[in-house]
Amino acid sequence: MFGGINIQEILVILIVGLVLFGSNKLPHVGSGLGKAIRNFKRAFDEPDEIDITQKKEKQDAPHKG
Repeated sequence: MFGGINIQEILVILIVGLVLFGSNKLPHVGSGLGKAIRNFKRAFDEPDEIDITQKKEKQDAPHKG
């Protein structure tokens, strides 16, 4: 189903999550995880904003000094 994870393993993971976080915090944990995954995908798809290439100096311009 999910790369070798069957229904029993998914249920165990959900029960452990319910015991650790409680029924009130579980939706907040899920939404936070979803936002984190969404932001990671967005950051991965965006082009780099920093230009690290060196700019060539104009050779015909006189140097001050």
